[in-house]
Amino acid sequence: MYICNANKQVKIMRHALRASFYKNMMFKNKVQTLLDTALAEREHLFLIDLSINEANKISVVLDGDFGVNLQDCIDVSRAIENNLDREEQDFSLEVASAGVSSPLKLVRQFKKNIGRTLKVKTTTSEEVEAELTAADDEKITLEWQAREPKKIGKGKETVDKKLELPYENIKEAVVIISF
Repeated sequence: MYICNANKQVKIMRHALRASFYKNMMFKNKVQTLLDTALAEREHLFLIDLSINEANKISVVLDGDFGVNLQDCIDVSRAIENNLDREEQDFSLEVASAGVSSPLKLVRQFKKNIGRTLKVKTTTSEEVEAELTAADDEKITLEWQAREPKKIGKGKETVDKKLELPYENIKEAVVIISF
């Protein structure tokens, strides 16, 4: 009798876990749909990251073609929060812009930072600090000047360098802020 009862409890627990899983998936899908709608109304903004943890803490990280201001974060936050029911599912919500030192992740971020200096780490562990002069859907172009030994004679000369780097060869790229 005890074994049957234990099996029944296991089945009930599995059912409860499945129900909880589906409820969480539905919640995540609803948040994603609300976020997609909010961003469709603000074409200059784009999503960098969306995460929802087990405690239903929603974290949204945005970037924009012209940056992200406080009003953008407020508008997106309200678009999500006003369409979720805390009685149905308790949650916390954080909407933020990508930080200054955050690595670039999307092609759109590279395109908006043309003309700025980047520090790029490649998949071959090479590090390059250079100006981003071009970005398309497959690669970026970096240009910089380097001091190299002269081909003839002693001393060094300044040489212009150019590197075309496919996105799949970029491990991390960060904008260097200069004052």
